[in-house]
Amino acid sequence: MDYGLTGKRALMLASSRGLGLGIAEALAGEGVNVLLCGRSEDKLAVAVDTINAKGQGKADFTTIDLGDAGSAQALFDVAAGKLGGVDILVNNTGGPPPGSVSGPDADLWRAQFETMVLRVFEMTDLCLPAMRQAGWGRVITVGSSGVVQPIPNLGMSNALRSALVGWSKTLSTEVAGDGITVNMVIPGRIHTERVDELDAAASKRTGNSVEEVSAASRGTIPAGRYGKVEEFAAVAAFLASQGASYVTGSVVRCDGGAIRSV
Repeated sequence: MDYGLTGKRALMLASSRGLGLGIAEALAGEGVNVLLCGRSEDKLAVAVDTINAKGQGKADFTTIDLGDAGSAQALFDVAAGKLGGVDILVNNTGGPPPGSVSGPDADLWRAQFETMVLRVFEMTDLCLPAMRQAGWGRVITVGSSGVVQPIPNLGMSNALRSALVGWSKTLSTEVAGDGITVNMVIPGRIHTERVDELDAAASKRTGNSVEEVSAASRGTIPAGRYGKVEEFAAVAAFLASQGASYVTGSVVRCDGGAIRSV
């Protein structure tokens, strides 16, 4: 299937590793020129070299900390210079520390809200005018299965990422007539460094080995395994495609059947 994306330009938030990088690689494979960003210059440089070596869509990067006030405008300005504009925005952010939803102090809530939620709002608002003018755009936001089925010991993530669901759905109705689709894609247990970190935290908390923790986690997934980054990225790439032009306002799961609700 030709996704019809050759020559499109994508800005990828938090894409030095994991799901963000996986989506960048999938889009570049469809001929999209991608701008990666994150805090680790070394990881970004390696990622860009890997994408460019494949000779499809071109990749570039910039370092930025989305926790900084003004980072959205700074990143948008870099994207304008390096890409010439943004046709596809992939909103992705790192997760907060594990723990209970009760107890974190106001400063931690505020800092995580600004990084995980406010920066997504700001970044999208900056990209929308040109998308509207062009009559085409894609806004894809990476969430978490916790927005559908809250994940134990990830209270802050469950709460903050859920705010993105209401925002994404509302925005989709406001821009659909402009040729812009707005969707969320939510992972189950996709095998990334973040999942390894969470399994390690669960091991420390419970006293079980990391191997026992991950085996128990896999046992709750009907597919019987953790997902691959490439599988998740393929879903996001489809949502960016011309073929998905009538899919908007959706929350699409890639979870191996792990979420139990209908």
